[in-house]
Amino acid sequence: MNKIKYCATALMFMFAFMVSAQEQEVKEKAAPHGIVNKFEQMYQEFATPNTYRSASGAPGPDYYQQQADYKMDITLDDKNAKIFGVETVTYTNNSPDDLEFLWVQLDQNVRTKNTKSDLRNETNAPFASTMDNFTTTFMTPAFDGGFNIEYVRDASGKALPYTINQTMMRVDLPQPLKSKSQVSFSVKWNYNIPDHTITRARSGYEYFPEDGNRAYVIAQFFPRMAVYNDVEGWQNHQFWGNGEFALPFGNYEVNITVPADHILDGTGVLQNMKEVFSKEMMQRYELAKKSYDKPVIIVSQAEAEAAEKGFSEKTKTWKLKAENVRDFGFATSRKFIWDMQAVKLGNRDVMAVSMYPKEGNPLWEEYSTKAVAHTLKSYSAHTFDYPYPKAISVHAKNQGMEYPMICWNYGRPEKDGTYDDRVKYGMISVIIHEVGHNFFPMIVNSDERQWGWMDEGLDTFMQYMAEQEFGEAFPDAIAPNDKYPSRRGEPSKIVPYMSGDQNFIAPIMSNPENVFQLGNNAYGKPATALNILRETVMGRELFDHAFKTYSHRWKFKHPTPEDFFRTMEDASAVDLDYFWRGWFYTTNYVDIGVSGVKKYVVTDKPTAKMKQYAEARKQDIKDFPALVYLAEEGTEDYDESLKGKAPSEISKTLKEFMMDNLTPAERAAVVEPKYFYEVTFTKPGGIPMPLIVEYSYADGSKENITYPAEIWRKNDKEVTRMLSLQKELVGVVVDPKAETADIDTTNNSWPKKEEQSDFDQFKSTIKN
Repeated sequence: MNKIKYCATALMFMFAFMVSAQEQEVKEKAAPHGIVNKFEQMYQEFATPNTYRSASGAPGPDYYQQQADYKMDITLDDKNAKIFGVETVTYTNNSPDDLEFLWVQLDQNVRTKNTKSDLRNETNAPFASTMDNFTTTFMTPAFDGGFNIEYVRDASGKALPYTINQTMMRVDLPQPLKSKSQVSFSVKWNYNIPDHTITRARSGYEYFPEDGNRAYVIAQFFPRMAVYNDVEGWQNHQFWGNGEFALPFGNYEVNITVPADHILDGTGVLQNMKEVFSKEMMQRYELAKKSYDKPVIIVSQAEAEAAEKGFSEKTKTWKLKAENVRDFGFATSRKFIWDMQAVKLGNRDVMAVSMYPKEGNPLWEEYSTKAVAHTLKSYSAHTFDYPYPKAISVHAKNQGMEYPMICWNYGRPEKDGTYDDRVKYGMISVIIHEVGHNFFPMIVNSDERQWGWMDEGLDTFMQYMAEQEFGEAFPDAIAPNDKYPSRRGEPSKIVPYMSGDQNFIAPIMSNPENVFQLGNNAYGKPATALNILRETVMGRELFDHAFKTYSHRWKFKHPTPEDFFRTMEDASAVDLDYFWRGWFYTTNYVDIGVSGVKKYVVTDKPTAKMKQYAEARKQDIKDFPALVYLAEEGTEDYDESLKGKAPSEISKTLKEFMMDNLTPAERAAVVEPKYFYEVTFTKPGGIPMPLIVEYSYADGSKENITYPAEIWRKNDKEVTRMLSLQKELVGVVVDPKAETADIDTTNNSWPKKEEQSDFDQFKSTIKN
C-alpha cells in the first residue's frame, strides 16, 4: 500500500505540474489585460432589471403599455388618387407618468416636396443607369405627398395646438393627461396617394394602362399614435424610410368609402357584409368557411375582368372592426380576384385569403392562399395559435409589406401566364415572410423603428423553417429529390456578407437607418444566428421551448432585445452571452480551423522533456517513481516500433500496477488505447462557436464530436485536445457540415487539402 500511495502521490505531483505549465502557456496566449473576455456576462451591455422588465426576460409586475383606439371615416378618391379622412383617437394612459403632450406619427410626410429624407444621403454620378432609374432620378418632379392636416380638435370640438416636425406631430394638451386616465381628440386630413411602383412606397397604387384601373394597397394612411413606454418614454424618432414602425395596440372601427365596383378587404372583421357582397359572393363565402383543403373563389377572374370596364360613379362603404391590433391596412380595386379557405388552428377556424388582379394568374390562384394557410400552421406550431380571424395576401408589383391581418406581396408571371421557378419560389417566400409578420411584430410587438432585426430577423428565421416545411407539405411544388431553395437561413449563405469589407458592415444591434446592407444586417444574419442556435448550439428541443416561451410572454406586448436574450437563456439553462455578444453586438466572424496534429507513443523510458523538467528542479530522475511517458513523433524519444501497442505491453510497471490494484472484473473492462494524438485547433475569427470535429480513422470509420463553445473561454486563439484511441487517426475536419458560417474552410482539414487556384480550376474545364 505504501508503494501505491507513493505512486499516486507522484502522479498527482506530475499532473499538478503539467496543469500549471499548461495554464501558464494559456495565460501567455490569452487576451491582454483589460480586454473583455468573450464569455463574460453582459452586465455592461444590458440595462439593469426592474419592476417593469425582469431579469428573467419576462414582463415585470409593473409592466404597462398604452392603448390607442381609433374611429375613422375614410374616402378614397379613385379619379384623383387621393385619400380624405377624419379620425377620433381615444388614448389611454396606463403609465405611471402624467403626460403634457402626445406624439403622433405622420409617416406620409416622408414624401412631402420638402422632405429631408432625400437630403441625408450622399449621391454620386452613375456611370450608367436604366431608363427607369434615369427618368425617376433626373426627370421626374418631386411628388406632392404628405399629410395635409385640416384640424386637430378636442372632444368638445375646440382646436388643439399642434406642432409638426417632419414625420412627427406633437399635440399639446390643455392640462396633463393623468396616469390611468384617457383623452379623446380628432384629426381631419387628406393626402395624395403615390404610385408605389415608381416611388417604392410601402403604401400606394399601381396603375394599369391597358384598362385604366388602379390597384390600391393602403397603409400608414392615418395619423398614428407613437409608443410611450418604460424604456425610452416617447418613441418619436423620425421616419426616414428604413426604420419601420413602433405602435401601441388598440381597437379600430373604420368605415372606408370607395367606388361601388371595387372589391375591398383589410384589417378586422367586415361588419356589413350583406350590404357590400352580392348574393353569389355570400354563398361562396359560406362555402369557403367550410373548405379546409382548397380555396373557394369569391370573385372570379371573369367577374373581375368585367368590373375593370365599369368605372362606377356610385360608392360603397365597407365597415371593418378590429380588436387589439397595432395598425390598420386595406386594399381595394375593381381588378381584384378574391379567394378564401378555412384553416383549423386549435379549436378555431381562421380564413386564409388572397386578392389579386388577372395579371397575377395562374400563379396566384395556384399558390397564394396555399402559402397563407401553410404559414399560419407553421408559425402557430412554433409560437402560439394565430389569434386573428383572417390573414390576407394581396398582389402588388415589386411590393412586400405587412400589417395586421393583411400584407402585400410580389410575384407576377409573364403576360402569357408563364413563369419560372425563380418567380414561383420568390412569390411563395415573400407571402410566407409577410404573412409571418403577423406574429413578429404585429403580435409580439417589438420596436421596428429602433430594432429592425427583432421583426425582420426573427421573421426570416421563422420563414426559413416554414419554407423547408412547405417543401415537405407540398412535394409536388418542389423539384424531385430537392428541398425548398431558401434564400436566407442556411449558415453558408451569410458567409459572403460576414467575410466582406468591415467598412461596410455594422453590428445587428444598430438602428436600421445606420446600416450599410439592411437585408444582410436585419434579415439574413440574425436569421442565420437563430438557425445555428437551434440546430447546433442549443438543439431543437431546448431552442423551441425557449422561443415559444418568449413568444407567449411577449405576445400583445412590447419586448426589447434584452427581453428576448434573457428569455432564451431563462427557459433553456444555456448561457448564451458569448453568442449574443459575438453575433449581435460586433461585426466579428466565425473562422475555426485545425493547425496540426502531434502523434505520440507510450514509452517507459524518460523522455527529453521529462529530463528537462527534473533538471530544472535540480532533481534526480531516479527519485521519481516508475512513470509512463509519451514520446512525440519526430523527437529522438519516438520509437516507431511501439506504435499501435497497448501501454501495458510496453510498461511492465503499469501492467503490474493493474494486476495489483484492479479486480479481475475491472481488468476485463479496461480498454487500452493504442494511439495517442494531440490536436491543435485555432480560431482566427472573433466569434467563439462550438468546435464541431469529424475524426476519420484508418479502418474507414468516422466519429463526430462537438466540443461546447466554452472550450475557447480561457484561450480565444488556440486550444488542444488529447486523444487516446484504439484506432489510428488519419483525418480531422472542422465543421464538416458547414453549420457555423465559417468564412474560411481552407484551414478546416488535417491533412490540409490541396485546393486548386482559380486559374487551375479554369484550366481543368478546358478540353484538350
